[in-house]
Amino acid sequence: MSEPLRIGSYSLDSRLILGTGKFSDFATMRAAHQAGDTNMVTVAIRRVDLTAPKGESILDFIDREKILILPNTAGCFTADEAVVTARLARELLGTDLIKLEVIGSPKNLFPDNEGTLEAARVLVKDGFTVMPYCLDDPIACKKLEDIGCAAVMPLGAPIGSGLGIRNPYNLAIILEQAGVPVIVDAGVGTASDAAFAMELGVSGLLINTAVAAAGDPVKMATAMKSGTIAGRLAFEAGRIPRKLHANASSPLGGLIDTRADG
Repeated sequence: MSEPLRIGSYSLDSRLILGTGKFSDFATMRAAHQAGDTNMVTVAIRRVDLTAPKGESILDFIDREKILILPNTAGCFTADEAVVTARLARELLGTDLIKLEVIGSPKNLFPDNEGTLEAARVLVKDGFTVMPYCLDDPIACKKLEDIGCAAVMPLGAPIGSGLGIRNPYNLAIILEQAGVPVIVDAGVGTASDAAFAMELGVSGLLINTAVAAAGDPVKMATAMKSGTIAGRLAFEAGRIPRKLHANASSPLGGLIDTRADG
């Protein structure tokens, strides 16, 4: 990448954040993290088994020398639950990073805007580096930024759906007004989705199901890494304008007339 992804006081060489859920086993998860060359992974703190013997905990399969742990408040349906879970994560892992999730519906897993804003206010005041999962709503994203969140993480499509970016126009508005990193969280299904999202100008991607539930998670993590890099480079390079008609790649002026006289 031409420049690192900066979130609060943290700097990441990779713009691909991976998850830790839904893998068939921890060894496959670790191999996928290595293949994706990620510097940050998200962990559902409420699913960490604190009684697991050494070598059998999910935390034992994360390379803490290279990878930052981003604990999340998955499974929380109220602001109070999310705040308590975030504080537990800080005590357990010794990090101020938190991916804030306050879910509004157990069926579609859409975030609760009101609950997310309420929890974000508390956690920012508590000194957390807050990265909230939110709807692709420009108003909600702006409010979260104004509260002091270090990034905003709008969904591209429902969690685990693999539908890709459903509303690039909302993302364009969010990007236009954002003063913090915009990271697409949820909905990416394959490498072309990753490239497309990055070409829009988002700062990074958080991908879990598309890698963990793939037929070969390690190969998919490699593909997502490549898609993320390609999309970012294309965004930085600047694409040519779209045109309805052809535009010759070789100039027509100055060509030698090879037609025979007469």
